Amino acid sequence: MFRDSTTASDLVLPVSMADAMIDICNGCNICKKECAFLEAYGNPGTIAKNHRTDPDRWRAVSFECSLCGLCTAVCPRNLDPGAVFLDFRRQAVEKSQVDFSEYKGLLNYEKKGMSEKYSLYSLPENCDTIFFPGCTLTGTRFDTTLKTYAYLKKLIKNLGVVLDCCTKSSHDLGRQDYFNDMFFEMKSFLIKHNVKTVIVACPNCHKIFNTYGKEFKLQTVYDLLSQYGLDDNRTVSGSITLHDPCPVRFEKSIQNSVRSVVKARGLNIIDTPHTRAKTFCCGEGGAAACASPGFARTWTQKRKTETRSHKIVSYCAGCVNLLSNNADTFHVLDLVFDPEKTMAGKATVSKAPFTYLNRLKIKKKLKKMPAKTVRERPFSSVTEKKNPLGLKLLFAGLILAAIAGLRMAGIQEYLAPENLSYLIQESGALAPVIYMLLYAVAPALFLPGLPITIAGGILFGPVWGVVYTITGATAGAGIAFLISRYISSEVIESKLKGPKWIKLQDNVEKHGWKVVALTRLIPLFPFNLLNYAFGLTHIKFTHYMIATFFCMLPACIAFIVFSSSIPDLFQGRISIELIIGLALIVLVSLIPVIYNTIKKKKE
Repeated sequence: MFRDSTTASDLVLPVSMADAMIDICNGCNICKKECAFLEAYGNPGTIAKNHRTDPDRWRAVSFECSLCGLCTAVCPRNLDPGAVFLDFRRQAVEKSQVDFSEYKGLLNYEKKGMSEKYSLYSLPENCDTIFFPGCTLTGTRFDTTLKTYAYLKKLIKNLGVVLDCCTKSSHDLGRQDYFNDMFFEMKSFLIKHNVKTVIVACPNCHKIFNTYGKEFKLQTVYDLLSQYGLDDNRTVSGSITLHDPCPVRFEKSIQNSVRSVVKARGLNIIDTPHTRAKTFCCGEGGAAACASPGFARTWTQKRKTETRSHKIVSYCAGCVNLLSNNADTFHVLDLVFDPEKTMAGKATVSKAPFTYLNRLKIKKKLKKMPAKTVRERPFSSVTEKKNPLGLKLLFAGLILAAIAGLRMAGIQEYLAPENLSYLIQESGALAPVIYMLLYAVAPALFLPGLPITIAGGILFGPVWGVVYTITGATAGAGIAFLISRYISSEVIESKLKGPKWIKLQDNVEKHGWKVVALTRLIPLFPFNLLNYAFGLTHIKFTHYMIATFFCMLPACIAFIVFSSSIPDLFQGRISIELIIGLALIVLVSLIPVIYNTIKKKKE
């Protein structure tokens, strides 16, 4: 939990990190002033105290931290809160409390990098040094990667190359067993084949090898470029700002090397208030953007604000990708191998899905080079199969018996529009009551409401269809709410532990019924799960029901008016209800777009 006097990779952590944080943090709030995450949740000492009383909640909250280490850099007591929050994440994973569906894209990207299809180990005779370019550089910069490898081969005889992933994404998500399996298998293979030195281009890879690969001598491409010089003496003019990636915020030698390379190309470097050890995260750190995009955008905006109108140079391909969406940003290796095009904003950079094609093309090209040992990584971790099921599946299991019983009784047949029509027509005056009762039961049992809504429009028309449907749907939402609050609260609470559900609870505490209104108007969460989730909050039942009724009404009117026109449509007639219904559905569909536009403008 303490910052070492030399590098952040040499941390020695006490057994109870959270307890030590409580004892040593004096609440000076210096770190809090720098970080939107800490501003929202309190200083590290406060978070550690709250973790004592409600560990499950604060383990979930830890996934919103970028783990960037700025808090460590500014702490007068040399504390490392990021290490504590990473430990919280590991505890959450061990207890199967993490819904990894939010990180599906990131983890699939990582998995591809380690797969047999994308990986390559090419070690020539007497190879003791390898170039490890990383995933993002090879994907985004095909030519630059090959030029970097060619430069290194001039310096180092028998240089090998390894196309693989360092597994930092899983590491930062707390998937420690999976990380250990994958990284240490790679490390064992390299040691077995007498590799002594690893040259990296990616700061994230540097941090992983520096922390877990002590057996190797670790160098960066930038150290060698600074030491041996560039291949040519081309220069360009202008001023730039440097973005130091947060994984190497304490690595002064790398920072100095990059600055030396930039100056060798003739550029003037303008320092920003947050640079080197106090650098900002680009917004991508710790996979926090998946759990809390708002915090990630805060970091990106801070970096853009400090650099003003100057171009940004960085030496992390991931940082460059993210920052280039908001400012003129390029990679230092672009500057090294193609300075004129780079300064003109014409450097060749690929975006997905072409990044995957580039990686395969680089592999194919490198595979043709002579080598004594060649492998495509066949290994996969057995711990990957132990990942918990998705939150929705776990939660659905709580009422599996009830659903199974009702389905065995044939309730789903009654909920089909054609059967509902027959049942209600046969019921006469009781038809509306039966319809509303069926709709009231459906949400609590996770049965789809749209078929029932369509049936309501067909059977009762655009006016009474709205009355009966909104009544039944609101009653169903209320029943699920009451089940969650008074009958199965402990069981349900144990399942709804993902960061987004914790954030929902926090927002309800702050804004009350307004959150209910927003989530009814905009489908941020699955409707049936949302009913149960609100039951776990402290919102008043009456406030919940009123907001639910009025804010579900627009979509209800749109679909009922539209569905009431279906009988005419089948007969070849286009009714006024059809036109109005379609227009209303379009308007309702635009609500999320309008909301996101307003939100971005405010931010």
